[in-house]
Amino acid sequence: MRKILLLLSLAYVYAGYSQTLTVDHIMRDPKWMGTSPSNAFWSHDSKTVYFNWNPQQQVSDSLYAFAITATAPEKANSNILERNNALNNAVYNSAGTQMVYGFRGDIYWTEIKTNKTTRVTQTEEQEFNPSFILNDEWIAFNKSGNLFGWHTKSGVLMQLTNIGSGGSSTGANFNRSSGSINTQTQDGWLQQQQLDLFEVLKERKEKRDLRNEYLRKNRIVYNDTIKRIATGDKMMQGLQISPDARFVTYRLYQVPSGNKSTIVPDYVTESGYTTDLNTRTKVGNALGKFEFYVWDRQRDTLMLIKTDAIPGIQDLPDYAKDYPKKYEGKKPTNRPVAIYGPYWNASGTFAIVDIRSQDNKDRWIMQLDAASGKLVPIDRQRDEAWIAGPGIGGGNFGTRIGWVNNDQFYFQSEATGYSHLYIYDTKTQSKKALSSGNYEVQELRLSKNKQFFYLLTNETHPGKQNWYRIKIDGTGKERITPWEGGYEVSMSPDEKWIAYRYSYINKPWELYVQENAPGKKPIQVTNLSMSDEFKKYNWKEPKVTTIPARDGQSIYARIYEPAPEKKNGAAVFFVHGAGYLQNVHYWWSSYFREYMFNNLLADKGYTVIDIDYRASSGYGRDWRTGIYRHMGGKDLTDHVDAAEYLVKNYGIDKNRIGLYGGSYGGFITLMGLFTTPDVFKAGAALRPVTDWAHYNHGYTANILNEPVQDSIAYAKSSPINFASGLKNHLLICHGMVDVNVHFQDVVRLSQKLIELKKDNWELAVYPMEDHGFVEPSSWTDEYKRILKLFEERLK
Repeated sequence: MRKILLLLSLAYVYAGYSQTLTVDHIMRDPKWMGTSPSNAFWSHDSKTVYFNWNPQQQVSDSLYAFAITATAPEKANSNILERNNALNNAVYNSAGTQMVYGFRGDIYWTEIKTNKTTRVTQTEEQEFNPSFILNDEWIAFNKSGNLFGWHTKSGVLMQLTNIGSGGSSTGANFNRSSGSINTQTQDGWLQQQQLDLFEVLKERKEKRDLRNEYLRKNRIVYNDTIKRIATGDKMMQGLQISPDARFVTYRLYQVPSGNKSTIVPDYVTESGYTTDLNTRTKVGNALGKFEFYVWDRQRDTLMLIKTDAIPGIQDLPDYAKDYPKKYEGKKPTNRPVAIYGPYWNASGTFAIVDIRSQDNKDRWIMQLDAASGKLVPIDRQRDEAWIAGPGIGGGNFGTRIGWVNNDQFYFQSEATGYSHLYIYDTKTQSKKALSSGNYEVQELRLSKNKQFFYLLTNETHPGKQNWYRIKIDGTGKERITPWEGGYEVSMSPDEKWIAYRYSYINKPWELYVQENAPGKKPIQVTNLSMSDEFKKYNWKEPKVTTIPARDGQSIYARIYEPAPEKKNGAAVFFVHGAGYLQNVHYWWSSYFREYMFNNLLADKGYTVIDIDYRASSGYGRDWRTGIYRHMGGKDLTDHVDAAEYLVKNYGIDKNRIGLYGGSYGGFITLMGLFTTPDVFKAGAALRPVTDWAHYNHGYTANILNEPVQDSIAYAKSSPINFASGLKNHLLICHGMVDVNVHFQDVVRLSQKLIELKKDNWELAVYPMEDHGFVEPSSWTDEYKRILKLFEERLK
């Protein structure tokens, strides 16, 4: 009996210990939590789903496979990955009976019915990006910066372009004998004699003449030489050929000269010597220039596509009115653009291009008349802030655009304020929206039979996702996924199945397989991925609610409430990072360490809040661009409004509110302490941007334009300009080898605070850490300091 009581007592002690969170406990190597499955993808035959997993907490994840007829996943040979990825990226002919793909630098062609595969190339060089052209009888591919064609019936290999660096020149690459022979010359007479004497020579010539005649009729070769096209010192991008093999298109990029890269010193190295890391330039440095060319192979004409006819190409941005002297009397000029595509219909009769202005305020979808080199307007998307949003992206990044049939293509646009799906009919020249409402189409895929679109949207709630099927005319929309939460969906090649990672607020990702149709029962592939130790704690489900902002908008928030008997009257804001990110949602957060730390704070009596402030993703265009020309404006007042809400509705002491966050969250922390010190009494700014003029171009120029062009925006938005407002307690933590937000940022701010004679701040540096920390010791040290700050200054 005494032994039983002792065991029960020990069990109680262990259970009590496991229920008590500490920074040391939660900031260990994340494998202590267990490992969720990731990177799910299908076998080419749609019978097996593969994924990465680490249920045994090994050094790294392993590849697992789950056959749809199986009962449990099994470890798989990782060698299958490369070929399977190649097959899943295969390009099909118009009839869907053949496919071509690149694998390990060579090209393969498969007859699908017989599964007969032919290796088209076998070279030391890399061949890639294959496609079918000329009624699907030829396979075009890229090799060494040029296009080649391989005839599926004869096996003839032809070089289609002769593009190279250096000065302009033309040269003969292929000399082919004519079908006719001039017997009036000595050489001609001898050649004819050879053909009369030897049957094999005669047969070979006849075959060669037939082949050349075929090539002539199908416009593979028009001259006895391939035109030499020189690119000079410019980089070639996007080389492709039209389906009828007549037009070759490509983009040339001129790398800017004179830009200076910033240097990040790495102090702790194996050699004992400091190493300099060359990293990015800073916002406002010179941008490269793009040119777009069409080579008409039939007419042997090379055309530079001119941008003069693009609607609004010379439009000034609205912010120009704030700088009248700068723009007064200035002659309008064409804004630099980048042209992406073309996207050809299957017959090669119509091509569209996606054009982006380099100031990212315009996106044009235009018809490219390749024969004349003219651009014809179809759709213009103008945003005085910046063009973005799901499926819209920029250039080749995140853009979803393609053909439904020979006459209709689809694309996404924020024309209504939310990213939705549109179809454009080239015959009627009309645009039709297939989705609408105050939600976003976040992912999009056209079915192989061109009868359906599959969509991932957040239409039931900004923080909830589901997978839908909709007919191409916009009718018959059906929801396929069953639960509330978040989904990462992978559709099988035959489109009969989906594999998805699903998670909920307090339940990490697990993998499921389901028939790709409404009402089908999900099959759980992985179960209990998280460790027993992780599951011993009753992880909180924060309350998701909305808070009224001062301008009438609704701020979505997560609130972690402490037990009533532990509530201490203090509140802490966790501020998520930016780059277009969302954290008030119903799935497992990528900020899992912060989620656990927020649970720890709530256990200690703090009310913790996490809001999707202006510029967070998931809420449409107006919310996305709410910080245009003023970071630290509406994004900060959203936090101030939420703080007032906590005071009025949750009994929070207005003199005991703090905040912490990394990257953009660190920036908001600085702006909060510097400009609203009566609201926030303590803050931890982790790897913060302190001066936007020192950040990168791609992100910053969208929001604040360029420092030389819009100095007002940078003056309003950079914390270093407001450091004199620091009254309360500030902790700054920064990795010294941060190649994103450079350590120089916090060094400059430190000097400013020293000059201002501020003594209520401290700086913790981490010599071995980049922007995202990796060492558990660094995470632990950082969050112990954050906890100490709140315990000392808010309690």
